Amino acid sequence: MRTLSQYVRRTPVMHVQVDGRPLVFKLEHLQLTGSFKIRGALNKLLSLNVSEVVTASGGNHGIAVAQAAHLLGAHATVFVPVTAPETKTSRIEALGAKLIRHGTTYAEAATAARAFGLTYIEAYNDPTVIEGQSTVTREIVEDAPEVDTIAIASGGGGLIAGAALASGGRLIVNVEPENCCAVHRALAAGEPVDGPVNSIAADALGATRAGENSLEILQQHNVTSVLVSDEEILAARDRLWAEFRLAVEPAGATAFAAFLKGEVPGELPCVLLCGANSEWQPR
Repeated sequence: MRTLSQYVRRTPVMHVQVDGRPLVFKLEHLQLTGSFKIRGALNKLLSLNVSEVVTASGGNHGIAVAQAAHLLGAHATVFVPVTAPETKTSRIEALGAKLIRHGTTYAEAATAARAFGLTYIEAYNDPTVIEGQSTVTREIVEDAPEVDTIAIASGGGGLIAGAALASGGRLIVNVEPENCCAVHRALAAGEPVDGPVNSIAADALGATRAGENSLEILQQHNVTSVLVSDEEILAARDRLWAEFRLAVEPAGATAFAAFLKGEVPGELPCVLLCGANSEWQPR
């Protein structure tokens, strides 16, 4: 039986000092397809026996499903909003998937994809996808067991829900942009609620609402939530490059922005750098 570990990279951790504080980076931006999303997509496809699938994505999940389908000999159709960046849509097509642009938001693209008539691969609100994403945190716990806090950027909540499941009771800090914060709103309201999607990181974190399955998991674990501005995200991205030569997309720098803001506690926190699919060119 084929397993997830046969396909994904075990990404490294990196111990650093930032502003006098020890910190661990989880370099998940070095993952296949440039983000953690391949873990959940592959885990889901490995659980199915189908030759064709469909999904919707702002970019990274679509790349992951296209890559997973390619690896497993299946075919993927990926719906994206018309706002999806070319750097991501071109990779989806290069992997052999059929790309369909529909709507201006992820939610609109997802509605069309679900009506397409093929097996739909959820981006985050699926237990098997969440299980796949949990392997990121399992690696952190195994490779840096002294870490006591893990900061993670969220879109719909699949990655952070997986982190909560695998954290071994460690504090999980949810980090989102101020105007693109589906998980933060859901935690505050006690249920998924619709919210605006307006951020420099929206192509990766732009869920209109959090997943019900993800929220249920988060409500049962030790989770806090922090918001950061777009300016703080870009400053964090630039600093990752300037000081450590780590090139990430805005979503990949979002959790680090919270650390720089002083919102990530712990004697040895870990910041997960979740993705590196960006048109930005470091200088």
